Amino acid sequence: ALRRSPRACGQEAGGHDRNRRQSERQKYRKRGANIDPSGYDAGKKTKGKKRHIAVDTLGLMVGLCVSPADIQDRDMIAPLLKVARRMFPSLARAIADGGYQGAATAVAVRAEARIPLEIVKRSDTAKGFTVLPKRWIVERTFGWFGRCRRLAKDFENLSRSHAAFVILAMIRIMLQRIVRLRQTS
Repeated sequence: ALRRSPRACGQEAGGHDRNRRQSERQKYRKRGANIDPSGYDAGKKTKGKKRHIAVDTLGLMVGLCVSPADIQDRDMIAPLLKVARRMFPSLARAIADGGYQGAATAVAVRAEARIPLEIVKRSDTAKGFTVLPKRWIVERTFGWFGRCRRLAKDFENLSRSHAAFVILAMIRIMLQRIVRLRQTS
């Protein structure tokens, strides 16, 4: 014969019903309790995180900030350039696209990073994709990141781990260049 346990018929020893833990479980998400927020950028129609990078003329990264997608681009350029300027004091000017325009942004960059901000604007007559001067350097760097599997989509829950994988990808790109240079000489 079957033994009757306190858990039989959906009741425990304390008299609670079977679904007693449901409300407790609802406060925990599937992705874990401690993750960084992932926002939504309505302009680009993307969910997740944004990577803001500063690159040199060769496309090698000199600064990085990872933020939720709902933070505006122009709000992140001043802290990004402040860090880049501290690491590379010879940084003389910053060139950015139209997403970073605004008088307040230029003043913030001048105050925090002490360098002028130049905006490369797209012409009003251009339709579709057009290559902008100096802007293609950053886009090429993002294309290099697209070859890395972990950076192709927003897999990371923490912004610091996302930034770590971006840095690892850039290290890999620079090592490949060094190896290629050594093999030709």
